[in-house]
Amino acid sequence: MIGSLWTWSMARWICMMCALDLHDVERIAQAVGERCACVVRAPSNDRVWIGKILDLGVAGIIVPQVNSAEEAARAVRAAKYPPQGTRGVGIGRAARYGAQLNEYLARVNDETAVIVQIEHVDAVRNVESIAQVQGVDAFMIGPFDLSGSFGKPGHIGDDDVQTAIAETRETAFAHNLSVSVFCPTLEQARRAQSEGYNLMLVGADSLLLGDALRALVRALAHAPRAE
Repeated sequence: MIGSLWTWSMARWICMMCALDLHDVERIAQAVGERCACVVRAPSNDRVWIGKILDLGVAGIIVPQVNSAEEAARAVRAAKYPPQGTRGVGIGRAARYGAQLNEYLARVNDETAVIVQIEHVDAVRNVESIAQVQGVDAFMIGPFDLSGSFGKPGHIGDDDVQTAIAETRETAFAHNLSVSVFCPTLEQARRAQSEGYNLMLVGADSLLLGDALRALVRALAHAPRAE
């Protein structure tokens, strides 16, 4: 249901967090179809996980805690078929269960997005070399984990954290990479747009549902009562 609602809202892409259950990811990907790009965050920078997720036919992978060029290159290799990578060739949903395997293999390396998460001070120190890894398409900045790596968990407005975010953003722009940051609210999303972010990740199903429920309760609580 969530996947269908998201695409009917005219969203350009949907981001899913993959904890353990690939069946949930597959069901949402099926609901989304080709109406918008479906990108999934892997649990870790693991070749097996990345391959299983991409075999479901999603448009791209988000890889967490990428702190060096070597780790970025490992993520790219896991997401690409030979000769660019080491992804295993299968006949799953992505390849239409084998019906279009050759056509799929001819184009998929160019079409699969690899987004690396910059969410640790070590990643910021290495951000220039990470940006130079061939096959990395975008950075996704994780401000909350980044603040924790500075020893200031949750203080995303801290000067050190904001400086690191700005450095990461500008490095992405310099290398023609897309860049995203999670924006819990519309106000934060508008600010991110003004700063040049071009891969907008706004809200979450739990946040949007909670906001809608609270607004409904407030509206009913203050509604005029019949005499």
